[in-house]
Amino acid sequence: MSLWRKTSLTNIVVWFLDLGLLAFLIFDFGFENFNDFRKYKLIVLPSLLFALIAFNFYKYYRYRKDPDVHRSSKINLFMLLLLIVLEVIMIMANYETSVVETFFNARYVIEYGLLFYFFIRLTFLLRKVYSIYFNPAILFVGSFAMIALAGTFLLLLPSATTNDISFTDALFTATSATAVTGLIVVDTAKDFTPFGQTIIMILFQIGGLGMLTFTSFFAYFFKSGASFKESLYMKDILGHDKLNSVMRTVMQIVLFSLVLEGIGALLIYYSLAHIDSFKHRGFFAVFHAISAYCNAGFSIASDGLYDTGLRFNYYMQWVVMALIVFGGLGYHIAYNVIQYFKKLVTNIFSKNDRVFISRVINLNTKIVLYTTAILIVGGAVFFLFSEQQTNLLEHKTAFGKFTTAMFSSVTSRTAGFNTVNMADFTIPGLLFMIFLMWVGASPASTGGGIKTTTFALATLNIFSIARNKKYIEIGTRRIATEAVQRAFAIISISLASIGTGVLLLLIFNPEFSLIQIAFEVFSAFSTVGLSMGITSQLSEYSKYVIIFLMFFGRIGLLNLMIGLLRSVGKTEHTYPEENILIN
Repeated sequence: MSLWRKTSLTNIVVWFLDLGLLAFLIFDFGFENFNDFRKYKLIVLPSLLFALIAFNFYKYYRYRKDPDVHRSSKINLFMLLLLIVLEVIMIMANYETSVVETFFNARYVIEYGLLFYFFIRLTFLLRKVYSIYFNPAILFVGSFAMIALAGTFLLLLPSATTNDISFTDALFTATSATAVTGLIVVDTAKDFTPFGQTIIMILFQIGGLGMLTFTSFFAYFFKSGASFKESLYMKDILGHDKLNSVMRTVMQIVLFSLVLEGIGALLIYYSLAHIDSFKHRGFFAVFHAISAYCNAGFSIASDGLYDTGLRFNYYMQWVVMALIVFGGLGYHIAYNVIQYFKKLVTNIFSKNDRVFISRVINLNTKIVLYTTAILIVGGAVFFLFSEQQTNLLEHKTAFGKFTTAMFSSVTSRTAGFNTVNMADFTIPGLLFMIFLMWVGASPASTGGGIKTTTFALATLNIFSIARNKKYIEIGTRRIATEAVQRAFAIISISLASIGTGVLLLLIFNPEFSLIQIAFEVFSAFSTVGLSMGITSQLSEYSKYVIIFLMFFGRIGLLNLMIGLLRSVGKTEHTYPEENILIN
């Protein structure tokens, strides 16, 4: 109790400073006409910065015996003082008529730095929530809802759009970005300013990797480690086996993702060298690299990758495909494959220190890789035959046709980019694409769908039953019964959700055909983002149906049900068994 009394005043001051910082950042970035109050900004910004520095100095010396507070205060001070140093350098390098005028024009170093500082503060707040409420599934669902709502209000700010946007459209866009879907009701390129596009990019970056992943990453980095509860949260969310290495895995996931996105951005940037239609190539490259890796499908070209300057840029399309595949596989699969090749190279070049590698690639990785390869290659071959007289007709070379067919196959599995006009697909092509969308990407990845492992287990179970086997056996391994039960539960929930969505949209928008509605609903629930061009024409009610489908498709209804029903607890007794007639 005495400790709470000592720190309560400190906490109150922290909250006031954070709220003041939040209010300033919202007005500064969200309202263009706030620039008219420049003299107030010149007073408020330095005052706020020095207040944060002074208070962190106080915490640094006052709570030296508390390692978490001491460490976080030290890092906060370093960040804030670094901002001042960088601002001084910017003023000296870009000096104009006066210090005040130069400071006003070069203030963005501090403003963006304070924005990052506030995000770090937010991760600390969420870390406190973890310690209060112990239910990983509910926290996972709640984090996505919080991101979507926060993104909605940010997109409603005047500086985010070129014209006014309704609450429904803002919520739709924010949910689509958070759920890494890519369905849009307004033009991302024309209706959003660079500030609005940046908000969307941040939303699908956080949505792709997960808010809890980012929170744990920053909390672990800026504090002295992770709590036991945090490790349990991430263990359940990531599906990790070992509790003692969960937070290290979180660090690796974030760094691995950022490195791949950085490489992808560089390659996309150089692929646009001969195209003059994109003025800000750097931002375009970063936006599309993150969107591709997170399987988000957002583009700042009005026609997406079907843009006349991009649809024949096969080099860029292969870069985007590589990012989509890596994001759709997930870090665990990539890490497992990297482990295998490291040990393989060790065995080749080391005669004495050989490593036994037959079990390095685990069964989960094998199922994911084989299923992914079969779906991608099968989809490409199918589209090569079904779309010869439609979408492949304008591509004159064999390489161009193959790239377009391959891209259509890859993007169908939750990415949502398009290098062709979706309305031109044949009916067989659309139906096969719906199947690919439904299966989706792999578990613990940035993609959606029922997942490759779910589809693989359901398929293998058919053969297992046909052979009168009690369990699914692959090689020398037996699949756990719980995994098979979970797979069929996911399939049932997905079909029920999709069926309900189709019925509702047919009621609210009877002017569209069944194939258009079904394609839209499968795309929304599987967080793909492909559309036959009806999204912006949906009624208000239909938009909310799609919003719920995107949200539940991303978090997984089964995760929500587990979180809600887990408190019921397990019973130890067993009832008598009775058989049910199936056929």
